[in-house]
Amino acid sequence: MQPLVELEHVEKHYGEFHALKDINLAVEQGQVVVVIGPSGSGKSTLCRSINRLETITSGSITIDGKELPAEGKALARLRADVGMVFQSFNLFAHKTILENVTLGPIKVRGLSKREAEQEARALLDRVGVGHQADKYPAQLSGGQQQRVAIARSLAMKPKVMLFDEPTSALDPEMINEVLDVMVGLAKEGMTMIVVTHEMGFARKAADRVVFMADGEIVEEAVPEEFFTNPRTPRAKDFLSKLITH
Repeated sequence: MQPLVELEHVEKHYGEFHALKDINLAVEQGQVVVVIGPSGSGKSTLCRSINRLETITSGSITIDGKELPAEGKALARLRADVGMVFQSFNLFAHKTILENVTLGPIKVRGLSKREAEQEARALLDRVGVGHQADKYPAQLSGGQQQRVAIARSLAMKPKVMLFDEPTSALDPEMINEVLDVMVGLAKEGMTMIVVTHEMGFARKAADRVVFMADGEIVEEAVPEEFFTNPRTPRAKDFLSKLITH
């Protein structure tokens, strides 16, 4: 069976800086892959290149058997299959929560307003903010806004969801409410690639942990193996720092 997302020999340069070095990664449908590593290791660049927010220098990225086009309508279509949740919630401040979630399905998927609103309300309920549908983003806490951002991505019925450090901008007490939604998605079989510092989430929800350092994938393993018995000095060093702080 072909992987849902496949990166082959992906390279990324910013001028002299070599951000991604020969990245090879395959994610099967329904898998949750958590990408961890020290700051500046290329995790976010990797995540953002999967829907071409970052262009790659060379190599190929395939989603559901189709290679990522460089630009234009084909890219927009493929992007609709790839949900993305960032550190910042990127909600439209002047639109209600409900409008934020229905915008994409109406504009891109061509749903009627009524259909889109029905789906949106169900999704907002699913992420636990259904009662906030008529409020504006500024009236919600950070954790609530991030859950709305997840609902907005899900409204596009993506084949895969990318999360780029979705909890790093949140207050500690809000982190779990977002991670709980993500664990729920993982259990429901959503294919997810998650860049995060939350090791508890990696242990609980990941099928596979990918450890990056200096723009390379250094190690890949199931969570239990990675956290209890890392194979490389870089991973051991990274984990020893986590445990002590």
